[in-house]
Amino acid sequence: MKVTFYGHACIGIEVSGKHILVDPFISGNEKASHIDITTLKADYILITHAHFDHIADVEVVAKNNDSVIVSNWEIANFFGNKGFKFHPMNHGGSWTFDFGKVKYVAAIHSSSFPDGTYAGNPGGFVIEGEHKNIYIAGDTALTMDMKLIPMRTKLDLAILPIGNCFTMDVEDAIMAADFVDCDKILGCHFDTFGFIVVDHDVAKKKFFDAGKDLMLLDIGSSISL
Repeated sequence: MKVTFYGHACIGIEVSGKHILVDPFISGNEKASHIDITTLKADYILITHAHFDHIADVEVVAKNNDSVIVSNWEIANFFGNKGFKFHPMNHGGSWTFDFGKVKYVAAIHSSSFPDGTYAGNPGGFVIEGEHKNIYIAGDTALTMDMKLIPMRTKLDLAILPIGNCFTMDVEDAIMAADFVDCDKILGCHFDTFGFIVVDHDVAKKKFFDAGKDLMLLDIGSSISL
């Protein structure tokens, strides 16, 4: 399983010969200006919620790849009504795709489309595939619901927001890592805007002191599990 960080909360995952793109927001992120979205592969697009900084490039990527859009009922149907392939889910539900099993889990945040219309409740994803399991928290506060995840799935990686202001901060993300029983963390949702700038060295040291490994990847960089 290969995991690539495309900036903000946009993550690429390669598993079982399939390409997954999570929360495509690249063209609007000046820090990711070196990424050409027309070259991105995406058999599936997973969307945690409908804020602009998570769906801005969904349609371009989906058109280029004939992608299946996976999200909650409201978001999936929104894109389905535009003619895109889609698979709706909701909290607590799971589905086995050709790359592995996906479960849609709770997140504490807000969610609306850029025009302000209702977009259902935000969520996260647990992906079980190729003998490696990952948790994509989405934009969320720290929540006790995270403790439910390791009761069903042993994680190899947790992708957690750390930027504060709109999501968890570093300290809460360390607690979240404890809750999901995972010591290998990929940070996301940081530095894109002035509200969510973090000190990388301080953040990494706090995780290290807690016995955990926080990875803050350069945009376009990858890790293999």
